[in-house]
Order: sequence, then C-alpha cells, then structure tokens
Amino acid sequence: MVTGTGRTRLAGKVAVVTGASQGIGESIARLFAVEGAGVVVNARTASKVTGVAGSIRGNGGEACGIPADIGSPEGIAHLVEGALDQFGRIDILVHNAGIFPYTPLEDMDDDSWSEVINVNLTSAYRLIRACLPAMKERGAGRVLFTSSVQGNHVAVPGCAHYAASKAGLTGLIRSAALELARYGITVNGVEPGLVLTAGVEQALSERRRDLMAQYVPMKRWGMPTEVAHAMLYLASDEASYVTGQTIVVDGGALLPQNGSFMV
Repeated sequence: MVTGTGRTRLAGKVAVVTGASQGIGESIARLFAVEGAGVVVNARTASKVTGVAGSIRGNGGEACGIPADIGSPEGIAHLVEGALDQFGRIDILVHNAGIFPYTPLEDMDDDSWSEVINVNLTSAYRLIRACLPAMKERGAGRVLFTSSVQGNHVAVPGCAHYAASKAGLTGLIRSAALELARYGITVNGVEPGLVLTAGVEQALSERRRDLMAQYVPMKRWGMPTEVAHAMLYLASDEASYVTGQTIVVDGGALLPQNGSFMV
C-alpha cells in the first residue's frame, strides 16, 4: 500500500476517483495523494470512503470522502458538486468503479444486462459531461478509465455484459479524446489483466490463483499499485501528448498464442 509524502508529479491538482474504497481504486487514490493531488475518494459506502480519505490525511495527504452512487445521474451530480465545493476545481477524473457479475447468456435478463452497462459504461459518459465544464474553464484536464483486457482482447464465459461494457468504454475513450483535445483535455485508459485485489483473494482459492498465474509469462498476478502507477503516468504532465489510448497492464498474458505455450 502506498503511503507517505514527498513526491510532486500531481502537485496542485485535484483528482476525483470513483470506486476508491478498495482495490485498484484505493491504490490510485493513495498514490495520487502521495504525488501531491487533492483526492476525492468516491464509492457508495460512506464508512469506507471516509475511512480511506481519513487514512490518506493521516499519512500527510489531502483528501475528502464523498459517498455517491455513480450509477445514477443524481449520484454523479452530488459527487461533482461536492468535489467543486471542497476543492474549487477538478483536474483529473478517474472512473474506476464497476461491477463484474457472472451471468451466462442463457440466464441473463434485460435488467442484469442494463445494470452492468449503466454502471460500467453509461456512468462514464455521464461523468465526462459532469466534469467537462470545470476542466474547460481551466483549459486542461485528464480523464482516465479503468477498462479491461476483456471485451477488447479476450473473453470469459458468463461475462458478456461486462465485456460489452469494457469494449464500449474503449470506443468512448477514443471518441471523447478526439472531441476534447481542443480544450486541452486528454482521455485515456488502463486495461488490467489479472490483478490480486482483496475481492479476488476472497473469491478464488490460493490453488486456483496459482494455477491461473501459470498462464501469465511473469508467473504472477499483478498488484493494484501496478495499475495505479500506469494511471499516474497518464494523469501526469509526462503524458500531455498522449490521448485516446489504453495501456495494457497484464504481465504479458496477451502475448502467447494460447495457454499451451506457458505450461
């Protein structure tokens, strides 16, 4: 876990991070704070976001927690208004929140399909629109999305709705980047592969995780901080000429033609 202070790649910037109460989102929020950003920690559960924000402040960073359901327009409005009330500006939007249910197509209904598309994809469009006025006012901005290798490169049975949402997110990244470049706003994403979050540790046995790691050239799962560092690059001035792109963070898992090359 990233703690401490002293680096300044995001000094003076304000970052809104959704899905920041745990896992990848929490790592992004903590790392951005270490690098000097004021961070708005967002998720649905108030106790969790206030806990992460309080921990960041305890380590010398600047953060506030704003609980809100970004699956609704009202929740997004509450989040953005709260961020502006707290910090007066928004320089960086990181949309990391998402849901990952397992539902085979033959068991899927319209409600389960729509829920995933709404939270993972429609909310991304709504967040861009909500943050755009503040970024245009400053003549600059960074919009970042946690996407996935699913939908864009690989498929997993039972995850058609999730894959469709992430493939759609890539299209949104490219189109938004083209439209918003004139305002000095870049739009990019990170596509993680296997990442060892607390949720994964609870869902999969150690034996299962070890077996899956054998199909990754680096023979291990990625850590949330490794995704966060890719996000940090895209959020920083170092990536000022990068837009409409996604960075794959997967330990080389997409490289082999099939799994037989790795076992």
